[in-house]
Amino acid sequence: MASDQRVSSGVTGLDDVLHGGFPAGYMFLIEGTPGSGKTTLGLHFIVDGLRRNESTLYVLLTENVAELKHVAAQHGWSLEGAHLHAVPHSQSESGQSYTILHPAEAELDEVFEAILQTLEKTKAKRVVFDSLSELRYLAQDSLRYRRLILTLKDRLVEHGATTLLLDYPESGKPDHQLETICHGVLRFEQLAPEYGSERRRLIVRKLRGVEYRSGFHDFNIRRGGLEVYPRLKAMEHHAPFAPKRVTLGVQEMDTLLGGGLDRGTSTLIIGPAGVGKSSLAGHYAYANAEAGDKVAMFLFEEVASTFLNRTEGLDIGLRRHVESGQVTVCQLNSASVSPGEFAALVRDSVEHQDAKTVVIDSINGYFSAMPQEHFLSAHLHELLTYLNQQGVMTLLIVSQHGVLGPTMIAPIDISYLADSVVLLRFFESGGSVHQAISVLKKRSGPHERTIREFFLGPKGIRVGRPLKEFRGILTGNLLSTGAERGSHRGGGEEVTHELS
Repeated sequence: MASDQRVSSGVTGLDDVLHGGFPAGYMFLIEGTPGSGKTTLGLHFIVDGLRRNESTLYVLLTENVAELKHVAAQHGWSLEGAHLHAVPHSQSESGQSYTILHPAEAELDEVFEAILQTLEKTKAKRVVFDSLSELRYLAQDSLRYRRLILTLKDRLVEHGATTLLLDYPESGKPDHQLETICHGVLRFEQLAPEYGSERRRLIVRKLRGVEYRSGFHDFNIRRGGLEVYPRLKAMEHHAPFAPKRVTLGVQEMDTLLGGGLDRGTSTLIIGPAGVGKSSLAGHYAYANAEAGDKVAMFLFEEVASTFLNRTEGLDIGLRRHVESGQVTVCQLNSASVSPGEFAALVRDSVEHQDAKTVVIDSINGYFSAMPQEHFLSAHLHELLTYLNQQGVMTLLIVSQHGVLGPTMIAPIDISYLADSVVLLRFFESGGSVHQAISVLKKRSGPHERTIREFFLGPKGIRVGRPLKEFRGILTGNLLSTGAERGSHRGGGEEVTHELS
C-alpha cells in the first residue's frame, strides 16, 4: 500500500474533491439511498480501470450480470474485459439443497469462499462490491458481519486492490461499525424538493491521512455517468490580470459611472420590471464584445431568442457576436439547476472559454430556481469573489417588487456583495412615464451622484442630463424644484414637462 499514490475514480469532479482520486490499495465505503448514484460510480471506477488496462472485478450481490451490462450500455460503456462475479440468489442456482434447518452460516461461507476464489483468480486491482446489504442479511448478527468484512479487507490488501463497497444502511443512519473499518467514507444523498427535479449531492465523511475538499458537492447523473461539481472555494483561484476600464460608448452613462466599469468588479443593476435592466446589461455585453472580449450571459427567466430579438429592436447588434461565438447565451432550466452546477457553468465559461464579462439575469431567478437550498447568498458571494479574482467584469440584475411608489422593495438584498450599484426607476411627468438612472455606489473609484433620465428606443440607449428640476424621483414622490415648466434632454430629443 502506498498512500501517496492515487487511483482515479473515473469522475473528474470527484477526483478534484479527493485531491487526485482514491488512495491506492485501500477499501472505501460508498453510502447512499437507492438511486443516489452508487452503482454509477462503481461502473465509472471499473470502466476507468479498463481504459488503463488494469484487472478489474465487479461483485454483484443483489443484481445480475445482464442488469449491470444494461445499465452500463445506457451510459455508453462496455464492460468487455471486466470480471463480473454474480452471487447466486437461490439454492437451485448455487447447486446446493438445504433442509429447513440449514444454518445461514453455510450459505454465507459458500458465497464468501466463492468471492475469495474469484479474487485470487483475477488478481484484480480495482474491486467493487454492490451491495453489502446481501452479506449483512446472510451474516445475521453484527459481530459475524464485522469479522467477515475484516477478513475481506485483509485479503484485498494482500492483493493491493483498491476497493469500493457500495452500501445502503436500512435504518437510514450511517453504519458506524463499517465506517471504522474502511479507509474512507463517501455519502451520496438524493433530495426531493417540492417542485422541480431531484437534487443530488455528496460529502466525504472520512479519508484517512490525506487532504480532501470538505463540505457538500452537488452532482448530476446524465448519460455518460456522474457530473460532480466541487464546491467553489474562491481563495484557491487567483489569477493576475491587467486593470481595464470598460466604457459603454454612451458619454453620459460613462460620465455617470466615473469613466466606466472596471474589470475584476461586480455591478448590481436594480430596478422594477420593464425599466431597462436587461437592455442595459445587453448593451454592456455588446460593447465588450466589440472591444474583443468574450462574454457569457446566463438567463434564468427570459428565453434566449426573445432576448436577442429585443436587443435588435434597440439597435444592439448582439446576435452577430452570438453567431460568431464571441458571446455565449446560456438559458437555464430554473427547475433543475443547483448552486454547484451553476458555479461550474460559470467557471467553465471563464476558464475554458476565456470570458471576461459575465451577465447573470437575474438574481431573482437564481434564488427562485433553488427555493429550498440554504446559504444561496454564501454561494453567490463565493462565486463573485472568484470572478473578481479572475479579472472578470460581472453584471448582476435584480428586479424589485412593484413598479411605482415608495413601497417598491428588492426581494433580495445583495447590494453589499456588489462593487457598484446602478439604480433604475420609473417616474411620471407631463402625463407620461419616464425612466431615471443613478449610481448609488462604486468601490473602484469616484462616480457622479446625479440622477439622469434613461431612455430606450430604436436608436438604442440614451442618457439625458441631470434631472435638477425634479425632487423625489427615488422615493416616488415627484415634486418640482420651483419652475412652472422644465425641460431636459432624453434620448437625444428635447422633452418638455408640464409641472404642477
